[in-house]
Amino acid sequence: MCNSNIDNTNTNNILKGRTISKGEVIGEVIISTEPISFLGGVSEEGIIIDKDNKLYGKSIKDKIFVFPTGKGSTVGSYVIYGLCKNNLLKGIINKESETIVATGAILGKIPMVDKIDISKLKNGDKIILNGNKGIVEILEK
Repeated sequence: MCNSNIDNTNTNNILKGRTISKGEVIGEVIISTEPISFLGGVSEEGIIIDKDNKLYGKSIKDKIFVFPTGKGSTVGSYVIYGLCKNNLLKGIINKESETIVATGAILGKIPMVDKIDISKLKNGDKIILNGNKGIVEILEK
């Protein structure tokens, strides 16, 4: 399973959204301001390989990946599943989820929420992603 239970009751800096895939993780945020396709956009090693993405060449390994929405082929669901099975991706936050990313997160048991104002998050923020409650808590900026 790609998640662990986090017990934290701090209510400051809470962003409320919608649960897509349950679970709780704590980690560092990496943000793409553009929609992303996991098939052809992210390698099996968790490197952004979409040359048009501003994160090109960066790793999402051990990060909570934040992006507006997914795009592309349904095979992207299996890429997300593979990232989980290889312990590369901790969690996903979207402005608006779509079926491909949601399916991959659910299959991989990756905590995921959407309906989040992702402009409130910055690269490197340390957060708790609580997919059980559909919330994101910013711990450190």
